[in-house]
This record gives sequence, structure tokens and C-alpha cells, in this order.
Amino acid sequence: MDRRMSIMIVDDEMIVRESLVQWFKKYGHGVDSASSGLEALEKLEKHPFEVLFVDIKMPGMNGIELLEKVKKDYPDTVVIIITAYGSIGSAVDAMKKGASDYLLKPFKPEQLSLVLEKIVYQRKIAFEYHYLKGRLDEMTRFENIIGQSQGMVNIFDLIPEVAQSDSSVLIIGETGTGKELIAKAIHAKSPRAKAPFIAINCGSLPETLLESELFGYQKGSFTGATTSRKGFLEFVSGGSLFLDEVGEISPKMQVDLLRVLEEKKVTRIGDRYPIDVDFRLISATRKNLENEVKAGSFREDFFYRINVITIHVPPLRERKEDIPLLVHHFLEKYSHETVKQVDHITPDAMALLTAYSWPGNVRELENVIERAVVLSRSRTLRADDFSFIKSPFPAYEPRSLQEMEKNYVRQVLEECDWNVTQASKILKINRVTLHRMIKRFNLRRA
Repeated sequence: MDRRMSIMIVDDEMIVRESLVQWFKKYGHGVDSASSGLEALEKLEKHPFEVLFVDIKMPGMNGIELLEKVKKDYPDTVVIIITAYGSIGSAVDAMKKGASDYLLKPFKPEQLSLVLEKIVYQRKIAFEYHYLKGRLDEMTRFENIIGQSQGMVNIFDLIPEVAQSDSSVLIIGETGTGKELIAKAIHAKSPRAKAPFIAINCGSLPETLLESELFGYQKGSFTGATTSRKGFLEFVSGGSLFLDEVGEISPKMQVDLLRVLEEKKVTRIGDRYPIDVDFRLISATRKNLENEVKAGSFREDFFYRINVITIHVPPLRERKEDIPLLVHHFLEKYSHETVKQVDHITPDAMALLTAYSWPGNVRELENVIERAVVLSRSRTLRADDFSFIKSPFPAYEPRSLQEMEKNYVRQVLEECDWNVTQASKILKINRVTLHRMIKRFNLRRA
């Protein structure tokens, strides 16, 4: 048999262990052994095994108990039961509980070959199934956007249609919902896909810096302008410009951008001659810009110019059915990046993650999974590995005014992705005061 497998023999009889280890090694398989169920579980936590040969009658944890534990924590591991003639009933019971096959003692080496060939065949069928299922999973993954909820399916259907036009798009959603991924997907499916995609976070740049970054400048136009420089509006010509947190743009900048959008020309700071530009504008915001327009803090003409097509991205708490998909995606991603084989999660842990409200949405979930994988000492993540997030069972109520203040400041910072300027505006305090509060409460970004 060409297929090499990682195998563990679990039997309290040393002669059985040694004989099976020698036989499997003879054919090039990776083999280890354990004299008890507890020892087998300890080794499973440190190293993945594809196949376990397990004796039913062992002191302490018996074979059936080990089988149940393995199938719960390592569902992809194949378990073959080894039994004496008087234990056929137990073997049948083991098959009902997830064992793939059983061998009667004493058995011949040829029987081992048949069992392994059967496992290889089953793995081949499973691979073909997962390949076909992967084609179906393309419906749940779109340009790295993952989801199967109706809200996300609607967005998947909308992206190809929106991509074919040149109309401005406004993506509305909370921080961490994946607005930039949707913008990139629109660009990737559009006729502009081979041209640049440039993303700018308007909330993270002061007005003067944002202006020079967008429009560029001529040499000598201001102190420090020692050379002329193109702005992003020139660099992105032919492609797509993504303005994240567009609601933070000042009224003056709104007027300047509106002129560029209408005339398709940009003039560098300190220059008199306009330059032709051709780009598609995709914007995003977590704010309700209609309310901002009514309040007079956002220009109505600019709002309607950037809001030709609107895409609403639902928060993670409103699409709970997407959480298991995202968890397994991030588990696979960070297991690979950290070179740690953490490839399972217990039902209790998944229930905890599904019940959590995720104020930071997908970005917060990704950070949580990455941290759990990095700190994990096992192949399987359990509920205890997520003790650092607030459990929804039951809801925690702060007991002091200071604690309430601390929790509220942390929540606002997380909602703003730790953008101090945005958070200070929401809290209606200046940046210096907010920095002092961060220091006093010992707040740190996750």
C-alpha cells in the first residue's frame, strides 16, 4: 500500500503493542503506542494521528470511553476497535458510537492490510465529497468575504451587478464588518480590475494631510514641500478609490471632492493647471449620513453624489449563522500561519462564540481566534481558551460609576477601531483627556 499513515496503538498488553508497532513500521507507517486511554489522549494533544487501534478492555479509561472522547474532540481521527471473541457485543456498540471497524483477537497481518486499505478508500471518497462541497462553498465565500446568511447572500448577488457600472457606491456598516473587503470585491469584478485600487481611511488623517495625500502638491506650495508629488487621485486614475469613514471628511474637503467627481479633473495644491482623472469612487461609513445631512454636518449635494448605490452590511450579531463558518476559516488561517496544528473546536466553545454579541464584529472575532490559536497548547480549542472575552452567560453588570465609565470608554474605542479622534468626538471630550483616561484605566487594544 502506497499511502503512508500516522497510527497509534492503544493497548495495555505490551506484546500486542510491540508486535503491531513493528508490523506497521515495516511498511513505512508512522507509529506510536500508548498503554492507557489517558496516555493516548495526552499524545493526541501533542501530535495528530490519522488512525487509532484501541483495545476495549483496559484498566482505567476503557476503549469505549476513549472512543467517545476521541470522536468528540478529534472527529476526523479513525478509530479501529481491537476485541477478544467474548466482546463482540461491545464491538458492535463501538461501531454505533463512531468506530470505523473492529478486529478480533488474535488477528493476522493480512487483516491489518485490509483494514488500512478500507480506510484509504474511505478517505478518497471523503476527499471527493469535500472537493464537490468546496464548489458549493464558493457560494459562501466571495473574494474572501465569508457568509451564508441571507443578508450576506444578498450582498454576494449585488456585487457582480454593481461592479459592471461606474456609479458611486456607499457601503454602510459598523466597524469591523468587512466594508473594505466588499469594496475590493466590487473592484475585482469590474472592468477596472487591472488598474489600481487605493484605500484611504479618512478618519485617521488630519484635514491638511488628507488634502495633500488626495490632491498632491507642487514644490514650494507649503513648508516642507521640497519636491512636487502626485496625489492618490492621480495615482488611482483608471481604477477605484475607496474612502473609508467618509463621514469624517470636513465640509471644505467635501466641496473639493465634489468638484473632482463632477469635472473629472484634479488640481494639485499650489498649481493652477487641472489634470484629467478617471476613477470610480467607493465610500464607506459607520455613521447615518442622512442624519448628518439633517444636522447640517454633512453636505447634501456630496451625500447624493457618493450615494448612488447603497450596500448595507449587517453586523455579526445579526448573522449568527455565519459565525461557525468564520471560526473555522480563521482557525485554518492562523493554524497555518503559526505552524500550530490547532484544527478543532469543542461544541461548548462554539456555543460561547455564537452567543457573544461581537461589538467589534468580524475583526474582533478574527483577533479572538488568532489569540486562542497562539496561546493554545492543544489541537482543540475549548471554552476555557476564550475566557478573556465577556461571556454572555449571564450578562455582567458593573458595580461602580468608575467601572461603568471604563467599560463605556473601551466600548467606544473598540467601535472606532481605536481611532482616538473619532472616539473623542463621540465621547465629546478632547484627545488629551481621552489619552489620560486610557492611561488611567490601563486600556489596551486587543
